[in-house]
Amino acid sequence: MNLKEISFTVNGQSVCVFTYPAKPLLDVLREELNLTGSKECCGKGECGSCSVILDGEVVCSCLVLVGQVEGKDIKTIEGIGDPDHLDPLQEAFLDCGATQCGYCTPGIIVAARAYLDRIQHIPTHEEIKDALAGNLCRCTGYTKIIQAVKKAAEQQFILR
Repeated sequence: MNLKEISFTVNGQSVCVFTYPAKPLLDVLREELNLTGSKECCGKGECGSCSVILDGEVVCSCLVLVGQVEGKDIKTIEGIGDPDHLDPLQEAFLDCGATQCGYCTPGIIVAARAYLDRIQHIPTHEEIKDALAGNLCRCTGYTKIIQAVKKAAEQQFILR
């Protein structure tokens, strides 16, 4: 397959890469755009460590080919808050101690942010579990992760 120029938006910025259309989006994000927050763990779309938001939907970037994102909008963990101005969800993760090794954390925060952005209520424990079902964590047992998402949701809906 030949190299191709592919244009899309990442974290609000227009980008153009010259690459193989069959290259995984995750590899382009990490290797060509230096956005290393999304992690590769399984490479099969089973763990969620590489989760990004593609046109409003959470996807595993290891399964999406960069040729499929022409003209699309992508948000990575780097587009959710920044070191000087954390997203309330990121603050809740810190406040609740919802991280341990941190490898899965970017994907979980991406999935949780997409979920909170599309709902209009404070979610239940079960709703949060369902929303994060595509993201695996081997360290935490999820209790503090769910607490953090609930805390962020409560803050988000109180501020509206």
